[in-house]
Amino acid sequence: MFYIHQTTCISPQQTFNEINLDVLHEAVDNKLCVIEPLYQGIPPGLLRRMGKAVKIGVGAALPLLKQPNVIAGIIIGTANGGMEESVKFLKQIIEYDEDALTPGNFVQSTSNAVASQVSLLTHNKGYNVTHVHRGLAFENAVIDAAMMVRENEETTYLLGGVDEISSYNYNLDNLEGWNKREHISNTNLYLSETCGSIVGEGAAMFIVNGEKANAVARLKAIAILNTGDEVDVKNALQNFLAAHLQPDEKIDLLLSGENGDSRLLHFYTCCESILGDNTSVARFKHLCAEYPTASAFALWLACNIIQAQHLPPHTVKMQASTRGGYKNVLVYNNHKGVQHSFMLVCK
Repeated sequence: MFYIHQTTCISPQQTFNEINLDVLHEAVDNKLCVIEPLYQGIPPGLLRRMGKAVKIGVGAALPLLKQPNVIAGIIIGTANGGMEESVKFLKQIIEYDEDALTPGNFVQSTSNAVASQVSLLTHNKGYNVTHVHRGLAFENAVIDAAMMVRENEETTYLLGGVDEISSYNYNLDNLEGWNKREHISNTNLYLSETCGSIVGEGAAMFIVNGEKANAVARLKAIAILNTGDEVDVKNALQNFLAAHLQPDEKIDLLLSGENGDSRLLHFYTCCESILGDNTSVARFKHLCAEYPTASAFALWLACNIIQAQHLPPHTVKMQASTRGGYKNVLVYNNHKGVQHSFMLVCK
């Protein structure tokens, strides 16, 4: 599909600038909030008016875009980006009786605010698209980027996934039972046998094109489906592996989106059983927690594992033989039991 050349990630862990995944930062009040860096490259006056999703999205993107005119377009996936600012603006309408409204919240309230701000700051006038598809927002951005690269392999794009902890969505998910009722730490998230998960946020960005030279990793294939049936997921994974793996190849590592929600565990164990004992299994939601574009963090983590050939010990669920290293990494993510995705990342 395409090659990944550079990556950045702003997350609740030490993933930006000096990366250290062996140290696990713990959740506070069942939330894993991002560690915000110094936002170099964003004018202070503009930074002061930015919502959190825009800040972390732009902050993660700019380090990849130091050279002008490198990318032909910007493709972002988000489910809740700008939602917090949108709610603030709606509250202003009521509070000020539709009079003397401040424009800042309105400007930052749309989902495409991240892509547009990156475009304005880098003077990029190319392809600019934001995909908003709940738990498959980032995956649709990936498919879009793959189609653009297929048309011209030498063309380079910025691909990213961004979401923040919006009080609006947090409250709705709370009412629907997607958040843990009891206090729980991310350090023992997978021991939980109750419904719901902890809440997270983050931004991951990638420079992608069709050229193999100096690439960090290759995204070989992606598949998405909407279903609540475990049999459908099982069949989809088997077909995915049959289509994209050679007879002598195997998945070295399953990067699982298991999130401590007892209602969703059977989907993940089903995928583990298909891959068998020759595949190592690692989990990533205790690092970033649950949010719609957590698969972007997983793709960043997969690239990091392939590049460093190191698996943080606290991520390991099952360790198989790593004699050949981590060459083929399968990312499986599930959002709210109905939106599923597979990504095959190769060395």
